[in-house]
Amino acid sequence: MEKNSKIYVAGHRGMVGSAIVRELRRQGYENIITRTHSELDLQRQREVEEFFAREKPEYVFLAAAKVGGIVANQSALADFMYDNMMLEMNVIHSAWQNGCKKLEFLGSSCIYPRMAEQPMTESCLLTGELEKTNEAYALAKISGLKYCEFLNRQYGTDYISVMPTNLYGPNDNYHPTHSHVLPALIRRFHEAKESGAECVTCWGDGSPLREFLYVDDLANLCVFLMNNYSGNETVNAGTGKELTIKELTELVARVIGYTGRIEWDTSKPNGTPRKLLDVSKAAALGWTYKTELEDGVRLSYQDFLNNPMRAER
Repeated sequence: MEKNSKIYVAGHRGMVGSAIVRELRRQGYENIITRTHSELDLQRQREVEEFFAREKPEYVFLAAAKVGGIVANQSALADFMYDNMMLEMNVIHSAWQNGCKKLEFLGSSCIYPRMAEQPMTESCLLTGELEKTNEAYALAKISGLKYCEFLNRQYGTDYISVMPTNLYGPNDNYHPTHSHVLPALIRRFHEAKESGAECVTCWGDGSPLREFLYVDDLANLCVFLMNNYSGNETVNAGTGKELTIKELTELVARVIGYTGRIEWDTSKPNGTPRKLLDVSKAAALGWTYKTELEDGVRLSYQDFLNNPMRAER
């Protein structure tokens, strides 16, 4: 990308999209196009087609998505599949129709099989059964990355995809029931500390292993790959490090300063037992993460304290 290239970031108000905009500006890219949902509904094909025909962006970061944790995914399976497939297909197709030089599709590590060999390499895609709790979202994301691959093969486009591990950081979603595990824990322990609660109950038994990547590190990788990678196979984005959910809860409680008990509700689902990405491909390209988990949790907690959305219930 040239510094004056016309760049469209889809989903710029979300955690990932806003981080990509920050990173682009940090690196001196200023010709950035954004649209709010009220200005452009990505699920409406005609609106998307008209937008691309008018603006003709040269580069596209497709970070828009309907996202959520276990509760949100399980309660709205059809919505997660339909909403994500509609918006991603509209954007990718219109980018191709209007001669976009390069598009980068943002996926999720949930695309990989539930019991995939760990750490998960990019090549394990579609080699086994998906985790049922987020199957609809995973299928939508697989469709998006495969459409990029098929356009490359059929029409010679230069469309790439990135598969992040669990993300956290500024502009996260702290909704009490629809958020992912780390922001949910931040909110729960903060409220327990504020109320003086003697105990916090967490889902499952604390045994699942998870990997977490600070969102600004992901954004740095996204810009790096747009400038340095072309290929049909996706690229994993992570740290290559993991910890148990129990260890994560203890870390979040320590950062927030909660000193009460932590109990586990084993009647609730654990989700996938282990989700560690093999990040050797990104490393071989010359990229590595910068933000350690405890530092990132501290930054995230400060964001939570300054986030007006946390007051919504």
